[in-house]
Amino acid sequence: MLIALMKDQLVTLQTVCQSCLMADGSGKPRWDGVNLRCGRQVAGLDRDQPTQYECQMGFRIAEIN
Repeated sequence: MLIALMKDQLVTLQTVCQSCLMADGSGKPRWDGVNLRCGRQVAGLDRDQPTQYECQMGFRIAEIN
């Protein structure tokens, strides 16, 4: 599951991605289950932190289970 991080808040991707030009036709991020194709993976995170991406709009996206 992907979520957007904003300062100290968690925001649903539906809220963020709906207005993004990089989103797919249904307003969802271009996520293929492994890679976020509308962003880049953030390097240098601790091993205990979830995988994170920075989207084209500047939001930090985290993959949580």
